[in-house]
Amino acid sequence: MVESAAPSIVLEWADESDTVAFAQQWARAPSLANAFIALHGDLGAGKTTLVRHLLQALGVTGRIKSPTYAVVEPYELPELNIWHFDFYRFNDPREWEEAGFRDIFASPGLKLAEWPDKAASMLPVADVTLHLHTLDDSRREVRLTAGTPAGLLLIQAAQGAGA
Repeated sequence: MVESAAPSIVLEWADESDTVAFAQQWARAPSLANAFIALHGDLGAGKTTLVRHLLQALGVTGRIKSPTYAVVEPYELPELNIWHFDFYRFNDPREWEEAGFRDIFASPGLKLAEWPDKAASMLPVADVTLHLHTLDDSRREVRLTAGTPAGLLLIQAAQGAGA
């Protein structure tokens, strides 16, 4: 855990092109490779859009879909495993154990989780927690909060992106 008050930054994205620019810059951060990123926001706030742009910036090709019904979508790159979780329909903590999620979170790779509050008691501390707030049809306010030293490095990598 980060010792003092959790460091955070607030960004404002005017439109989706700011989301793309942020994703492209963040994808270059070495500490992203083994991070756990928790994504909070109302329906339609842009969580899946951010993940899609981030995965594309990391080199994922093909269709990137929301794992709302499957709970997790895995992606494999030559030097990086990525898991995109959506716990929106998560109802029972036993699902966590039965699905092998503990093993996934213990393994190397990038983990991105939408609706992490639905599985909060089972999840490790997020390296970075993102809160996306809709300001209007296109603008978003994004608060990034570090939960670990690795998360602090990711916050620092994000400081020039989408401000």
